[in-house]
Amino acid sequence: MNNALIKVISSGKYIPKDVITNQDLEKVVDTNHEWIVSRTGIVERHKVKDELTSDMGYLAAMDAIHKANHDINTIDLIIVASITGDQLTPSTANLVQKKLGITHDCMSFDINAACTGFVYGLDVAAQMLQSKRYRSALIIGAERLTTVTDYTDRNTCILFGDGAGALIVKPSDDPKDQAFFYNAAKADELDSLTVKKHIKMDGRKVFLFAVDIMQKSIEKVLNDANLTIDDIDMIIPHQANIRIIQAVSKGMNIPIEKFLVNIESYGNTSAASIPITLDDYFLNGNYENKKIILVGFGGGFTWGSALLSV
Repeated sequence: MNNALIKVISSGKYIPKDVITNQDLEKVVDTNHEWIVSRTGIVERHKVKDELTSDMGYLAAMDAIHKANHDINTIDLIIVASITGDQLTPSTANLVQKKLGITHDCMSFDINAACTGFVYGLDVAAQMLQSKRYRSALIIGAERLTTVTDYTDRNTCILFGDGAGALIVKPSDDPKDQAFFYNAAKADELDSLTVKKHIKMDGRKVFLFAVDIMQKSIEKVLNDANLTIDDIDMIIPHQANIRIIQAVSKGMNIPIEKFLVNIESYGNTSAASIPITLDDYFLNGNYENKKIILVGFGGGFTWGSALLSV
């Protein structure tokens, strides 16, 4: 059983100001607004102008820090999940650490698990926090997917946007802060979703995999926690496609209202998707003493879920 005692302190996000609407895409590929909305749920997505991935990660981190007035000197673990980091090395996490002005001992590194990256990173941070060697951890998902999107491919260019989300957590001794995690990968569909120069995706294979594995991931953490879906206040899914979320809702007989959906405003932001959506949930208020599930999937194929008490 993969669990840990962690307390969620704060969340944050950064969304670039420039917007790509469906009408903008109508001008560059053979598509239209109604077709995109009916098949994906996306109305618009955001695009970086001058920001690097580390810039967005830094701004999302500062948003989380300011919301809780969190002492930056207690952050001694930074994990950045991204497939579009600034460079191969130093890591994007190293660059965020520098931009935050952290000069004390701080462990910083990146994770590449595609769209599941944030859930992977949160799991890693939670296990490391159990050692009590770290006072608080900053987990960031940040992506510049528009820089690897092929705007001549009508099947993929409609999906992806840019942004960053962040979460601050610390170790806890309170049993009510028990968190449960399930993360894994299956490396026999390596060509179904790839990013080399551009994103390439077999949409049908990804859809079938996603619907199946999201249901299994939700069931796994529920079983580990000895809870039922009625005990859960909200599910925060990876925002890849509204049809995937609807299929999971129907397949598990869970009301769609229990899934927080914001894909219409951001599109698919890969590793940034879940933390951005989580921050939107917190901004809506009324989230104290709630149980939530984060669930995602991504290229690899990777998948994961987390059950948190917030």
